[in-house]
Amino acid sequence: MQQLVAQIPWGHNSVLLEKLSDPADALFYVQKTIENNWSRAVLTHQIESGLHLREGKAIDNFEATLPKPESDLARQVLRDPYNFDFLALTERHNERELEDGLMDQLTKFLLELGAGFAFVGRQYKLNVDGDEYSIDLLFYHLKLHCYVVIELKVDKFKPEYAGKLNFYISAVDSQVRTEADGPTLGILICKSKSDIKVEYSLRDITKPIGVSEYQITETLPDNLRSSLPTIEQIEAEFGDAED
Repeated sequence: MQQLVAQIPWGHNSVLLEKLSDPADALFYVQKTIENNWSRAVLTHQIESGLHLREGKAIDNFEATLPKPESDLARQVLRDPYNFDFLALTERHNERELEDGLMDQLTKFLLELGAGFAFVGRQYKLNVDGDEYSIDLLFYHLKLHCYVVIELKVDKFKPEYAGKLNFYISAVDSQVRTEADGPTLGILICKSKSDIKVEYSLRDITKPIGVSEYQITETLPDNLRSSLPTIEQIEAEFGDAED
């Protein structure tokens, strides 16, 4: 522990001493800081968001669909729940609003996803036997060397969501993945979930999928939705001011 602590700046150690009392938790963040070269601000954010309580906590079928050690490494990529407190959404937001918010705050979204995620595309188009399908978000993980399909749902998990994500992963494996890439992963992020239903749904699926929830601790009242200006209105206002 002392040897590891010596590898991070004193300012980082001050944050650990101030915010953590459990040596095991402190060791977790020391290792993460060294591994990912976190700044003090990022370290503070990760501690305050409770990363040590969320990393690797999602329900997945990785052990059955991936060889070791890939299954263990992939599990460490997942978090449950994902913390989207950086978004300003109403309680009744829809999937388009959630996706828009994550893209508008892409840097913070990537920070929450964790080190190694590279953004590939939004509403990524796939053509399967003449029909076009759109993946919500497609990423590439630089450490796992694989594509990651992320689907967003603003309601409770349903078994059919896993089936659809399995289909998308198969399509990416066939049309996008190369021989140099590892098996494509799928992450389904829902508003809420029943762990038992998720376990049943993933049990016989052949593609690696993890299911997590997302949380937004502070949401805007629905009656404020119409009073908030759109991006277009803000840009128009600035345009008028410049004239």
